[in-house]
Amino acid sequence: MSAFRYDLLQQDTDSQARRGRITTSRGAIETPVFMPVGTLATVKGILPEALKEIGAQIILANTYHLYLRPGHELIQQLGGLHKFMHWDRPILTDSGGFQVFSLGDLRKITEEGAAFQSHVDGSKHMLTPELSIEIQRALGSDIIMVFDECIPHPAERNYVAESTNRSARWAKRCREALPAGSQSALFGIVQGGMELDLRKQSVEQLREIGFEGYALGGLSVGEETSLMYDMMEYSLPLLPVNRPRYVMGVGTPENLLEGVARGCDMFDCVMPTRNARNGLLFTSFGKIAIKQARYRDDERPLDPECQCYVCRNYSRAYLRHLYISKEILASVLNTHHNLYYYQQLMSGIRQSLENGTFSEFRRDFYNKRDMHKLNPTD
Repeated sequence: MSAFRYDLLQQDTDSQARRGRITTSRGAIETPVFMPVGTLATVKGILPEALKEIGAQIILANTYHLYLRPGHELIQQLGGLHKFMHWDRPILTDSGGFQVFSLGDLRKITEEGAAFQSHVDGSKHMLTPELSIEIQRALGSDIIMVFDECIPHPAERNYVAESTNRSARWAKRCREALPAGSQSALFGIVQGGMELDLRKQSVEQLREIGFEGYALGGLSVGEETSLMYDMMEYSLPLLPVNRPRYVMGVGTPENLLEGVARGCDMFDCVMPTRNARNGLLFTSFGKIAIKQARYRDDERPLDPECQCYVCRNYSRAYLRHLYISKEILASVLNTHHNLYYYQQLMSGIRQSLENGTFSEFRRDFYNKRDMHKLNPTD
């Protein structure tokens, strides 16, 4: 029987924010939590040991990509994903639904599943709810996501309704495909586009099936930030109190803070790692584009308030030099800093919830950014 469990530890009195703990067979996950994305069995630009050092509790890997290359059978043969990538803490795998959605004309959705053409070699495949579960079980994931269709924005209401109902039927097939007593926890994914009544319907359909956790899908797909927050604010309180709540593919530090305020426990996004490789770095006072000429002779650390390895040892001038010179170390150091920043942000949020000071933490977060805009000396 799965060791998976969620415990609600604190509930904020001024918002929907909550402090909790997820227990898995590979360790506890303190929530709210940000999960670094390791699409191809690696979080780009950082060693697993460094991920642990900066406080990463769980990482995310991708079903679609690992199915195509190197193949879930090979990973299973080699001892599972944890051994394959040298990571002994929990792993969540998404179902492949978003990747299939992003293929556009290269895929066709039917009741059976998603027929698609591989972006790797052009080969043709059919990804079904049953195969998605089979792949994720072979990988040895601690948390498995149901296979769903990610709805684009904007979309016709009739299409949204049809897709949402199909995703609910697929979710039921995923539940049935996961054997009783599995060590993996299964999360349902709420769809419904930007239609409140369809979001509610999706929640009700998933709750009837029953899952160990619940996620909001179909967000951060091109909608305005205010609309994304509206969807969170409406949908998250509909989910069971005694199950973890996960908003998929979100986002900026501001998104994480606002998601927590609306009741979210788990987040993932490629933003800290992708932006690091593009020279955009997160700090306590906002973002820095390190390629800018004003950092050419800047001796200061990237963020004077940051205690990461990068800020303790390197100047902005050096980080700019590495980036302008296209040195590999630029991606390594930038990634380390950005992921450290995200982990520290979540740690600070958790601490504020324990202390009953989340409102003050949230206010101070924005005050620092506002002060910097008024006096942009950095």
